[in-house]
Amino acid sequence: MKKIITLLLLALLLTSSFTLPAIATETTDGAQIFSVQCAGCHINGSNIIRRGKNLKKPALKRYRMDSKEAIASLVTNGKNNMPAYQDRLTKEQIQSVAAYVFEQANTGWR
Repeated sequence: MKKIITLLLLALLLTSSFTLPAIATETTDGAQIFSVQCAGCHINGSNIIRRGKNLKKPALKRYRMDSKEAIASLVTNGKNNMPAYQDRLTKEQIQSVAAYVFEQANTGWR
């Protein structure tokens, strides 16, 4: 009986650890968070869903998203096709990824 309980607890522990977004919760590095959480739709600052709404400086300016605060708000709350990340990332992580996006937009996403 003890072996069964031990195996069940081990299975529960392994299952729960795989469902957590491990990289996003372990780092505040904006580039790392971006590569895990954002690059699927926004690789190199583009947008695979809506091409005109990319993360490049002219588009950010056009849509009034050309500040770290505006980017952080969008990441936090989402809008239209963009999901909200307030339940997936901490405030610090959101600030880090917003700073990364802002920096990359200003340097041309190199």
